[in-house]
Amino acid sequence: MSATTFMSGDEENTTLWYDYSYNELIKNFAPCDHDNVRDFGKVFLPTIYILVFILGFIGNGLVVCVLVKHRHQTNLTDICLFNLALSDLLFVFTLPFYAHNSVVGGWNFGDFMCRLASGSHNVGFFCSIFFMVVMTMDRYMVIIHTYKSARFRTLRAGLAVSVVVWMLSLGVSLPVFIFTQVKNESQGFSCDYNPENKALKHYNLFTANILGLVIPMLVMVVCYSRIIPVLMNIKSTKKHRVLKLIISIVAIFFLFWAPYNITLFLMFLKSEGKLNGDVCSLETHLKLSVTVTETFAYIHCCLNPIIYAFVGQKFMKRVWQFLRECVPWIPLSSTWNTSDSSFRKSSAVSGSSEVASTFVK
Repeated sequence: MSATTFMSGDEENTTLWYDYSYNELIKNFAPCDHDNVRDFGKVFLPTIYILVFILGFIGNGLVVCVLVKHRHQTNLTDICLFNLALSDLLFVFTLPFYAHNSVVGGWNFGDFMCRLASGSHNVGFFCSIFFMVVMTMDRYMVIIHTYKSARFRTLRAGLAVSVVVWMLSLGVSLPVFIFTQVKNESQGFSCDYNPENKALKHYNLFTANILGLVIPMLVMVVCYSRIIPVLMNIKSTKKHRVLKLIISIVAIFFLFWAPYNITLFLMFLKSEGKLNGDVCSLETHLKLSVTVTETFAYIHCCLNPIIYAFVGQKFMKRVWQFLRECVPWIPLSSTWNTSDSSFRKSSAVSGSSEVASTFVK
């Protein structure tokens, strides 16, 4: 799952998202004039990449710093949040390379960085998605099977799950590390995922759609559809806030990722000759669509700290305390004056409060 490069001449808009070579998809497309799309991308892509990099680095970096500072109070949820933030950081760290690539129209960082950036991009993406799935399943177990889950929600279990998720993400991304390489084209160097095996050429497209969208969406819908009725029956002032949060998590995930996955699938169908119509018009619209939806999907990694971490009162209190230590002149709002111990006491008044606090800690 890499980004988008723009080549001049016959090498048109070459998208490497999910490390599925867009160059392979458009081999059979008729030669059309896409200068407008290419010129738009040269301005639009670097702007969004750098913006996402800055916001993603600040938000996820803040989550990591706060959790490291309070590592002695870590629980399973904090471990998942920490790894989710690390995954998104790994993801956004590759964006400056692709921003430069989009501006100059070629890859200037060598073969090693080509493989490393593409592979890291892919690992960061899958790891982020998998930890969102783990957090969803954890919430489901805590709320639906409260007593059974207590014995399994240990620090050791959290570390074991983290190792498994990172190894699984690395395994899924292994073909990207192996088959991505720098190629010397007529117009310059390009960084492409280009295996000789046809099945592997389609591998990243389908793993991204199945593992990156379909399965996570199914898990979220199934788990949260069971959680919502339980929330509606509890007596807690937080339940409506939690309900809004659940709807936001599912809706944001779908709205940010589905358009791009759908566009990629349409591009695949076009390359296989399954879509009919005006070839040049269809090709232009698909290229413009992939440029816009790709960058739109990237923004999701900037929202993860907000919908998974900053939404919690306890976490925000820690954030303000951390910022005040780093920047002493920042005033600490009276909203966050409650101590951790008193917050835990107020959150543990009843089972209902504990259920709600699973989401907004």
